[in-house]
Amino acid sequence: MPETPNTSDIPPVVPLKDPALAAFLAWLVPGLGHWYQGRRAKAVLYFVCIMGVFGYGIYLGSSSQVIPETNGKIGYGRAVYFAWNDEEWRMHFFCQIGVGLPTMPAVIQALRVNGGKEPIDSFMAPPRMENPPQGAPAMKDQPTLHQLHYYLNYYFELATTYTEIAGLLNVLAIYDAFAGPVFLLSAKKEEKDETDGKKKEDEKKPQ
Repeated sequence: MPETPNTSDIPPVVPLKDPALAAFLAWLVPGLGHWYQGRRAKAVLYFVCIMGVFGYGIYLGSSSQVIPETNGKIGYGRAVYFAWNDEEWRMHFFCQIGVGLPTMPAVIQALRVNGGKEPIDSFMAPPRMENPPQGAPAMKDQPTLHQLHYYLNYYFELATTYTEIAGLLNVLAIYDAFAGPVFLLSAKKEEKDETDGKKKEDEKKPQ
């Protein structure tokens, strides 16, 4: 007589709707993809945790202190910036951009600077180059990378680390939005499967 399946061993079905769209929304804003799928509790959890870590990193990399050499303020969100030039390739940003839309000011600032324009204010602006090439914006009121390290001290590295961790954590959230949760079989179910397998092997053996 066929055995009736135990419904407790069957994992619940989670409607993922359009997984690709959910993954994109999860990258755009942490938790947004899960909110779209109707997984509201997990959406709030991801948003609060990931944006909390990212926001704390922004806070650590911010200061209203005036730099005597430039007579300008350090500014806010200085550990989150994008730069590609002869002095620096900001590889950390490829982790930070995992947070999505909150890092877009850094992209806009980088495009402006590389296009020969002054950055908008100092929020997420790339630091001023020590030896800027011809055609580069002067950025006289912006600190150099050396000055950021000097005045922010170890807070600059802490801010970089926190914002990188936030981006990498959101990569896991993006995968969860795309592929859905992973359900583990109970130990009882695994033992039952092993027992059934042994019985079938014993039946196949010649008597």
